[in-house]
Amino acid sequence: MSSRTARRRDLRLVPVALAAWGAAGVATHLPTASPGIAAGLWALTAGLLAVASRTPGRRRADAALAAVALACAAAVASHVALAQPARAAASALEVDGGRVIAVDANVVGKVERGASGWRFDALTERIAYGDRAFTAPVPVVVRTGDAPAGLDLGARIQLRGTAFRADAGDRAVLVIRAGPGLRLRAPPAGVLAAAAELRGGLQETVAGLPQPAAGLIAGLAVGDTSAVTADLDTAMKTASLSHLTAVSGANCALVVGLAFAAAALTGASRGLRVAAGVATLSAFVVLVSPEPSVVRAGAMAAIAMLGVLLGRIGAGMSVLALAITVLLIVDPWLAGSLGFALSSAATASLLLAAGPLADGFARWMPRPLALALAVPLAAQLACGPLIVLIDPRVAVYGVVANLLAAPAAPVGTVLGLAACLTAGVPLIGPGLAALAWVPSAWIAGTATTFAALPGSSAPWPEGLPGLALLAIVGACAAALIVPGVAPAVRRTAVLLLAAFLGVGVAAGPVAALIDRVRVPAWSIVACDVGQGDAVLLRSAGRVALVDTGPDPAPLGACLDRFGVARIDLLVLTHFDLDHRGGVAAVRGRVDTVLHGPPSSPEDVALLAGLSDGGARLVPGHAGVSGTLGEAGWRVLWPRAREQGYGPGNDAGVILAVEGGGIPSTVLLGDLSASAQQGLLATGRVPRGVAVVKVAHHGSADQEPALYARLAPQVALVTVGENTYGHPRDEILDVLDGLGATVLRTDRGGAAALWRTGEGIHVWRADASAAASAGVTGRQ
Repeated sequence: MSSRTARRRDLRLVPVALAAWGAAGVATHLPTASPGIAAGLWALTAGLLAVASRTPGRRRADAALAAVALACAAAVASHVALAQPARAAASALEVDGGRVIAVDANVVGKVERGASGWRFDALTERIAYGDRAFTAPVPVVVRTGDAPAGLDLGARIQLRGTAFRADAGDRAVLVIRAGPGLRLRAPPAGVLAAAAELRGGLQETVAGLPQPAAGLIAGLAVGDTSAVTADLDTAMKTASLSHLTAVSGANCALVVGLAFAAAALTGASRGLRVAAGVATLSAFVVLVSPEPSVVRAGAMAAIAMLGVLLGRIGAGMSVLALAITVLLIVDPWLAGSLGFALSSAATASLLLAAGPLADGFARWMPRPLALALAVPLAAQLACGPLIVLIDPRVAVYGVVANLLAAPAAPVGTVLGLAACLTAGVPLIGPGLAALAWVPSAWIAGTATTFAALPGSSAPWPEGLPGLALLAIVGACAAALIVPGVAPAVRRTAVLLLAAFLGVGVAAGPVAALIDRVRVPAWSIVACDVGQGDAVLLRSAGRVALVDTGPDPAPLGACLDRFGVARIDLLVLTHFDLDHRGGVAAVRGRVDTVLHGPPSSPEDVALLAGLSDGGARLVPGHAGVSGTLGEAGWRVLWPRAREQGYGPGNDAGVILAVEGGGIPSTVLLGDLSASAQQGLLATGRVPRGVAVVKVAHHGSADQEPALYARLAPQVALVTVGENTYGHPRDEILDVLDGLGATVLRTDRGGAAALWRTGEGIHVWRADASAAASAGVTGRQ
């Protein structure tokens, strides 16, 4: 068989996977139309099968393949249609307006720590409010500030909280924000309990090893990133190494390969070797939790092993396409999972592009080095356009960082997994963990080194335009590397890359200089740092920064844009990631840190790092006050010995600032409604201020009476793309009712404010969103 024929046969199932993916995307976003979509697709399938039965030769095979594609698409749509009645009933529940609901549920996904607490997928048993109870099982996402001991995959829980409807296309029907008191009705049982115990044992075993590498061991071995420090997490993302802690096909292949090898050494037959591989793979998926990339990799490995058992080794792309199709039929909502898309794209790129890229590099370097360089480049070319949808930056040194980290990753994975399985065995478990620390330290060092280099990441256009642009740039780069490309195509690629480079220079450094010139003499700036807080205040040349956002890069860009080199006062209201994750951008150039109560050793270490950089640490509580240039500031909340509120959102530092050119301003951190009521009861809240930083990115958990007392002219909502529904209509309606001008950083970018004799003026990064505070409206 010729290579061209083999490649054609290798790709023949790709249209089937694409049809299933397309049907899943449409049906999950238009669930009410899914019964009609399914019926139409089944009818088309029957018609094509009738045509195929009467068509001779090659056309018959093509018609049959098209019928298979339509049948798979119909099966996907049918799944959505069958699930729709229960999902529609749950979506129709009266959960608006902050209504408190009682929920009994089973945890069905990994419990992960995020910027503002913990999140996990769950399947409901009962949702109750008033005298109504809903008992059909529906998928939900639960977010909670506290994770009780034993909360893990397989646990049964009970909670009270508020909810809002998830976006169209999401697997979850509702997003539930649990209030205090989430409790376990029953811990995980059986194999899920054993898996949770093994993961917990690994975390205990590595706890005494030096950070940040210690926190990376569990990430490499079982995908548990709960102990990865915020700084290392940021560095891994900046260096394009975060995929190493997301268990994927490489991990599954490694584990299955070890099981096959062990069975072969015992002289086992082919059937027993496959059985050993399947059993090991199943146990591994349970151990690491069934994330989209793991499920995809597990299905692909299972199909490949079936081919081994039958003596028919399928081509890589055929196996991948079949795995994607099967998974989308079983779970159509995977079509909207970025993790699933990244995993599929990375695997496809390695199968299709790594070889040609290696052939191209081999013209200039030894073949082994060419292949080592081609693998991360192929993955980055495929995944980069998808990643910019959630993080509009490009890792400049990503390929080189992956090249250096790649040899350590499998060693760290195998040793970490061995340490996990022997965590309870004296000497052996700790010894293996210590050995796993070495490759983990190499990877952590690689990430922090490349992340600290100048220009480690470059800003990129957001959304679909950014995706399309990066895909074109990647295709042009590949055209220059891969041999055998037509000269005309190469010339076009060179011209396009030159044009993109010219535009990039004009839109980058040159535009930044122009932009800095046109920024006015601001006194308040709400930085656009995504879903997080970072607000600048300036008086008489002195600058305060209230929180740092989730990431150093956007904060650094904001500081550069507004010409801020030194921070006289850094206020860390509390220590959630979306408020302190960007600290690295200001470390070493802060004079005073006013901070909320730390809640973990990591928080204490962050403060110690700022102190080592020359900052004076001041605990923030009511009664503390000071000056910023010619302005005065005072802390309104928390009380010095706050009762009923532990470290976190409700014990965050709430600041009032006024004078010296700064309009009267109150910054409400992430206070919930109950804490806002407590603040209002203190009598410290000023009446009628100019500017309010709205609490918690515009969540629905607000106290309207507090905003009525503040009666702001301008309301700053620091918000980015999120799955919480922020800002919610409930608080926007309150602000509109008060006549406040609402400035959202997700609409118009950064907002700068200053006062003149004519009143408060507003400048927006997006000129089309600029407005005077005397004009009300949602901007």
